[in-house]
Amino acid sequence: MEQIVHQQVIQAAQTVEGIVDKELNRLENLDQDDLQKIRQERVKEMKKQANRREEWKVIGHGKYEELKDEKEFFDEQKKSERFICHFYRESTFRCKIVDKHLDILSKKHIESRFVKIDAEKCMWLAQKLKIKVIPTIACIKDSKTKDFIVGFDDLGGTDDYPTEMLEWRLGICDMIDHSGDKPVLKTKASAKIFGFAGKSKNIRGNNEDSDDSDDDY
Repeated sequence: MEQIVHQQVIQAAQTVEGIVDKELNRLENLDQDDLQKIRQERVKEMKKQANRREEWKVIGHGKYEELKDEKEFFDEQKKSERFICHFYRESTFRCKIVDKHLDILSKKHIESRFVKIDAEKCMWLAQKLKIKVIPTIACIKDSKTKDFIVGFDDLGGTDDYPTEMLEWRLGICDMIDHSGDKPVLKTKASAKIFGFAGKSKNIRGNNEDSDDSDDDY
């Protein structure tokens, strides 16, 4: 059995090697017309990408903006294929952490739209999307809710997670063009803020003692 497996591995390697050799031989024997055609296709694709970037900028891509109400939310999300919305509350400390990271990513990943909206001013929308924890990032693709990033559990469970962690998380749900590996946190996760345990609040301001929870509706 061991000999059979070994033989199969050798055969598979030879097949792959043959395919690679064939492709290399094809590339080495391209004539000027073939090369010119490849260049033209490349230039055409680059122009297409440049035009798309300009179109994205016109509808708000490349920056992190706040939406004023539910109507603007629906109007704006229809314009973008990938729409990333942070539901925040001004009094929630962790929302400011999310703001920092999304502002950085919005400039880097112009292919997606990055916005935020005050959850207390759009209760109907928050309830429609079943958002119960603040902060929550709603990931909307082609006008359909695809995923939610709730609190910091998916981001290492710590307040000082790197921007790359959120970039990775948005990448695995195809909300941005990113395929890197998950970052490794240097320190253990801690849910305390400046050394003090936090308190969770629902949206109406009722306090609930908690050492590590995010704010609940």
